[in-house]
Amino acid sequence: MRVTQASNQTQFLSTLDTLEANISQTQNQISTGLSYTLPSQNPTAAGTVDNFQQVLAQSQQYTANANSAQSGLNTEDTALSQVQTQLQSLRDIALQANSGTASNQNLSAIATQAQQIQATLLSLANTQDGNGNYVFAGFASQTQPFALTASGASYAGDQGQTKVQIAAGQTVASGDNGDAVFNQIKTGNGTFAVTANAANTGAGLIGATTVSNSTLYTGGSYSINFTAANTYQVVNSATNAVVTTGTYTSGTAIAFDGLQVSLSGQPATGDSFAVTPSTDQSVFTTVQNLVSALQAGVSSPASQTQFSNTIAGTINNLDQALSHASTVQAGVGGRLNTITTQLSVATSQQAQLTQSISSLQGLNYASAITSLDSQNTTLSAAMQAYTLTQGLTLFKYI
Repeated sequence: MRVTQASNQTQFLSTLDTLEANISQTQNQISTGLSYTLPSQNPTAAGTVDNFQQVLAQSQQYTANANSAQSGLNTEDTALSQVQTQLQSLRDIALQANSGTASNQNLSAIATQAQQIQATLLSLANTQDGNGNYVFAGFASQTQPFALTASGASYAGDQGQTKVQIAAGQTVASGDNGDAVFNQIKTGNGTFAVTANAANTGAGLIGATTVSNSTLYTGGSYSINFTAANTYQVVNSATNAVVTTGTYTSGTAIAFDGLQVSLSGQPATGDSFAVTPSTDQSVFTTVQNLVSALQAGVSSPASQTQFSNTIAGTINNLDQALSHASTVQAGVGGRLNTITTQLSVATSQQAQLTQSISSLQGLNYASAITSLDSQNTTLSAAMQAYTLTQGLTLFKYI
């Protein structure tokens, strides 16, 4: 077969192009730090890296969600701690007011303290996060949830609870709406409440109230009526049937249908006490009732008794509010623990994915530089060989 000079040149140029392309690719690898820049250069690794990057991006989004939820829950947790501090302060001044020795002037001063605490509670209920969203507004996070009214406070938020996904198949509530936190608080002891008839003329004081047998209590309403100074009867309010009768002894519990109600002091004939199932009441209504009672003061022995019963009922309601706030905060703490655990898992997962991607796509610089030197040497040798070959002719040997 005849080999012409033209064919040699074509073959050399093709080889030269290949060598220069290889050098260019190696130089590009060194400049980018990647073993390949186009999927076609390593299809298998490129496919695996693409899968890893999708999982990594999803994990990073979950982390962003978790961090956002964590921030909001930390803000709520701090607010709830302060709410409990304020409620405890209210309970303390309520006990102070119910000592029986406070003058109306003192009660008025205590009422002012209660109003100041009420304002602080309102501010806490309207807490905003770092983005200006109201923490206790539910889905209506741009709406101020609470505003004081004559009877307590109105709620302008909704009953929504935002949830975010922090992992595949795992969501967490990033907050609690104000209606659930501040309005849905049970009165009395959480099961039933006892209130004195406003027309009572005696000195009967409401004491401890308990459920002795929950299987016997059906959620009904009753009235404890004093038919004489030392005789009472318990009447079912729905049927007007007499449930039980007895002789009254101050400080001894009156028991009926699984309930126990302790009264002390001396009720008068005709006095009565209502026993009703606990209902939801806003903490702001509880505080406003306390303020109103303190401002009204005491003007007679009968009003002193009514005042004492009102304050005692308020203290029970404050205890329920404290317990409720503590329960909500415990839920927040549980969610924060869940997020912390998941963030730790995500951090490990992302580090592993990043390492896997790097091992597939990252460049071995020492090997690349050695390869580049070798490729340059090959190119230089090829060019020198071609130059020598092109200079050969039979005329040199004639």
